[in-house]
Amino acid sequence: MTISLFARRAALFAATLALLLAAAGPLRAQDKDPVVAKVNGTEIHQSDLAVAEEEAGQIPPMSPDAKKDYLVQFMADMILVSKAAEDKKIGDSAEFKRKIAFARQKLLMSDFLISVGKAALTDEAMHKVYDEAVKQQSQEQEVHARHILIRAAAGDEKASKEAEDKIKAIIVRLKNGEDFEKLAKELTEDPSGKANGGDLGYFSKEQMVPEFSNTAFKLEKGQISEPVKTQFGWHVIKVEDKRAKPMPKFEEVKTQIENYVTRKAQAELVQKLRAEAKIEKMYTTAPPPAPPAPAAAPEKKK
Repeated sequence: MTISLFARRAALFAATLALLLAAAGPLRAQDKDPVVAKVNGTEIHQSDLAVAEEEAGQIPPMSPDAKKDYLVQFMADMILVSKAAEDKKIGDSAEFKRKIAFARQKLLMSDFLISVGKAALTDEAMHKVYDEAVKQQSQEQEVHARHILIRAAAGDEKASKEAEDKIKAIIVRLKNGEDFEKLAKELTEDPSGKANGGDLGYFSKEQMVPEFSNTAFKLEKGQISEPVKTQFGWHVIKVEDKRAKPMPKFEEVKTQIENYVTRKAQAELVQKLRAEAKIEKMYTTAPPPAPPAPAAAPEKKK
């Protein structure tokens, strides 16, 4: 076989292959985005249903086939009504064109902010946020405590005195060596405390009412309080443990971190664009009302 004949056959093979690939190209594209319906000849593709699903809002629970049919009908109605609107020249009005311009700007803004948020979601950025949160949270303290509660309605002095006397009697029993958990199951008027021996688990200072927290955080591990009055009644508290509040693992808060990093990047972009822009307001607004003057102090009687 001469070199020229080999070259001609190779060229013929290449041309044939190119034609086959060209013919197969549209078929592959169509396979990836098949036509699922036609409305008066207008094609509805699978990708159109994805867009329709975003616009349709919350869709009732249904099977995949029913959902597909629902979205096809949604698209069909939109095609039919929009065609009727075109026939009436609705799209030619200045108001409609303003709406189109607004919708375009809104869609551009939305897609760009999404892309900015995605670009910001690097492992480095997310772990930096996590590490900073760990540093801040490592200073927060928690107490693990139990309590026994004797209830007293607010404003009922008689009931309050009786509850206080009961708590004092319980404290005497505790100081004489009786088990706190056992007494809590027997005597507390906190329903959950009867089941778990008054165990409140670990809590930060802000999670309890001030009177309770102030006492609990002053006690040392193993100490029992004097009577403590809160809006719920009278308590005696035992501190089981104290610790620095542990930080959840990265994977446990990854979703929250992703949301934070995304929104931070988007907000920073908007702030930057605002700072660089010249925004002119062709209107005036009324100033906010002045705060009321403080009341004069009453004169002292001479």
